[in-house]
Amino acid sequence: MGNPSRETWWMWSRLALTALALIALSTFLLAFPLFPSGRLVLEKGDVAPRDIPAPRRITYESAIRTADQQRLAEEAVEPVYTAPDADLAREQLKRARQVLDYLSSVRADSFATPAQRRAWVLAVPELADPHLPIDVVDGLLALPDESWGRVQLETWDVVAETMAQGVREDAIEEARQGVRSQVGLHLSEEEAAVTAALAQRLIAPNSFYDEAATQAARDRAREEVSPVLISLEAGEVIVREGERVTALDLEALEELGLRQSRTRWTDVLGQGALAAAGVVLLGLFLARFQADVLREGRKLLLLSLLLALFLFLVRLMVPDRTVLRYLFPGPALAMLVTATLGPQVGVAVSVLMGAGAGLIGDNSLELAAYVTVGGLIATLALRRVDRPGTLFRAALFVALAHVVVLAGFRLPLQRMDLLETALHLLAAAVNGVLSASLALGGLFLIGPLFDIITTFRLIELSRPDHPLLQRLLREAPGTYHHSLMVANLAEQAAERIGANPLLTRVGAYYHDIGKVVRPYFFIENQVEGVNPHGRLDPYTSTEIITGHVRDGLELARRYRLPARVRAFIPEHHGTNRASFQYERAVELAGDPELVNEADFHHQGPKPQSKETALVMLADGCEAVVRARRPSTPEEMAQVVGEVFDRTLRNGQLDECPITLQELSIVRASFISTLKGVFHPRIRYPEPTPTPDGREGEVIGSPATAPVEKPRA
Repeated sequence: MGNPSRETWWMWSRLALTALALIALSTFLLAFPLFPSGRLVLEKGDVAPRDIPAPRRITYESAIRTADQQRLAEEAVEPVYTAPDADLAREQLKRARQVLDYLSSVRADSFATPAQRRAWVLAVPELADPHLPIDVVDGLLALPDESWGRVQLETWDVVAETMAQGVREDAIEEARQGVRSQVGLHLSEEEAAVTAALAQRLIAPNSFYDEAATQAARDRAREEVSPVLISLEAGEVIVREGERVTALDLEALEELGLRQSRTRWTDVLGQGALAAAGVVLLGLFLARFQADVLREGRKLLLLSLLLALFLFLVRLMVPDRTVLRYLFPGPALAMLVTATLGPQVGVAVSVLMGAGAGLIGDNSLELAAYVTVGGLIATLALRRVDRPGTLFRAALFVALAHVVVLAGFRLPLQRMDLLETALHLLAAAVNGVLSASLALGGLFLIGPLFDIITTFRLIELSRPDHPLLQRLLREAPGTYHHSLMVANLAEQAAERIGANPLLTRVGAYYHDIGKVVRPYFFIENQVEGVNPHGRLDPYTSTEIITGHVRDGLELARRYRLPARVRAFIPEHHGTNRASFQYERAVELAGDPELVNEADFHHQGPKPQSKETALVMLADGCEAVVRARRPSTPEEMAQVVGEVFDRTLRNGQLDECPITLQELSIVRASFISTLKGVFHPRIRYPEPTPTPDGREGEVIGSPATAPVEKPRA
């Protein structure tokens, strides 16, 4: 065992170095072009170094022209005012009546001097601002009562009519000017002048500017503007040599992928911050949902290399504004990660890769959604990679998701280039099959290179024609058939408790391969009555028995079995004792104190996973049941229970994550399977000879005889 503190320090150091490397690589790929692209580094106002023609025909939506049209549409919208307020109109008429009554009382005061009456008239706020001309005041005071009566009525009518029509707050002067035309022609010139002057001062605004309604009208006008499309033919000059580059020129160069903006240090810092945030979030996600990826160096290296490879592909393919960006095989990354590291990691890298693609693709939400959704669908559709067809089935879902995402972004556009959109949709569909093909090839490479089990590698190892299994069949046939039985037992139990049934089956196939080195020292391969252990001392016998683990590990390395499969070889024995040899040693020594029990134990380790625990239990149950041959279901259950109880009592399952509830399910599964194999047989009678000496029909054959029931 290593030093725990040293191992912890090394793990954290490895994680820190990996994180820094990923952040540095991501920052570089996000901020800088991968290769010299031949693009022009131009900004607005620069002088074009040469004629720049369009390399291909293109139709694009001009954000600049569209924004100009939207601005003009907004400016054309008239301000919106509220409807004339009837309550304000009534209040103003009430005020007009008060003023007219007041003026009547001033006129009727015969004791006041002309100067006093003039001052009293101008004391009315409405008549003081704007100031009522003195000649109008004098005329008002000098009018005969009959004329004054007509002036009051006409003033009231004019104010009422004007307020009913509505007086906008920004058009009060226009309303006052319009009063003159509303004064009745039946009045004399003096009466009309006084009426107009009073009415002009007694009207007030009752319609006001509505900012919210005006802004809503402007927004509607902006939304109703159709996108402005600009078409360029192949070879058409965008900007000529020596001309100043305009914003429209830069937009066209961007759409054609001909412009490379200048990289500023602030851009690098920003991209670095985003990269660091992404790596930290990925690390926290893995620590919460898939911590084994962070602990195991091979898995961490695999994830880092896959992320680096696909970030490289993003930078290579996405900046190109042609159909190439829609062929980026992001779903292949999700498939590879899901098949090797788990679906949780597949979800995380799909989201990260989608964000990276969107950033590199000029902050394209469409591209970010395209890559993210494709990866998530690939992860969800790839529940179990048990054959190549599952990858291509997932590819169909990915292709459909890609098409739906692109259609969702393109259909709302009022005008689009139909040919370009059709090509993009075709590329989106092809991307699914392309990604599945890349994932299939990658899975065959990843397993051997990183010593990580994949379903395809397990399927390959489970084939009966595998060289090591063929050797086991030829040299240790009893062990081979025992391994098949153990595999059947353990696999069915694995399915019931949610363990990996394929890994369990393959591990069971190879758990005893070390016995091919000395096959006849193991009872299942011995000829009846011949047991070489009878001629050996207990220590040598134990060395041979426990040595098959060492021999098995050596063979496993020679045949390049994955580490997860190799683990079944030592873990299925754990630290159990070779009891028969130990008891012989005690018998020969005559005193247990003279025998070191540790010499008769397997070296372990104990099972570290549910799969190896299942093989340990299946191995013990199969051996004991085959030896005892229980004849009733109750005896079968008792034998299996003894094996389980002994294994638990010896602490062999202390280091694996299997629960007591799962052990109960496994026990029931074992009993059911073993009853189907070791069931009671019908005893057939001997055939009776016929008169001609030939053996005749079996009397009581299965066709006619009743079936013997198993004994209770």
